[in-house]
Amino acid sequence: MSSNILIQRICQNCNIEFTAKTKYTKYCSNNCAKNAWRKRKQTEKVKVVNRRTKKKLAIEKAPAKDKEFLTVNDVALLLNCTNRTIYHLIETNKLEATNLGTRVTRIKRTNLDKLFTN
Repeated sequence: MSSNILIQRICQNCNIEFTAKTKYTKYCSNNCAKNAWRKRKQTEKVKVVNRRTKKKLAIEKAPAKDKEFLTVNDVALLLNCTNRTIYHLIETNKLEATNLGTRVTRIKRTNLDKLFTN
C-alpha cells in the first residue's frame, strides 16, 4: 500500500538516501532488504552457536572440587589426562568406580584421593 507522501530516508543496509513510498520502508530496494535479512539470519545463527559454546565450556569448567561423586570427564579434567586413561585405571583396578548403568560411571572423591596415597 503506497501513499502520496514522499519521505526521504536513509537505507539501513547501504546508507544511501532514497525516497520512501510508505512510512514503514527501511530499505532502498528489494536487494538491500534481502541482504539485510541474510545478515540478520547469519548473526542469529552465530549467536546461537556462541551460546551453545559458552554453555558447553561452562559445563566443562564447572568446579568439580565441591562434588562428592565425579564423572569420568570430571576426573580427567582434574588429573589433566584423557577419558581413556581414567577408564584404563578403572579396568586395571587402580581406581575404584561404580557403574550405575550404560555411560553412567561415577567415582567417589575418596577413591580418587586413595589413588595418590598408594
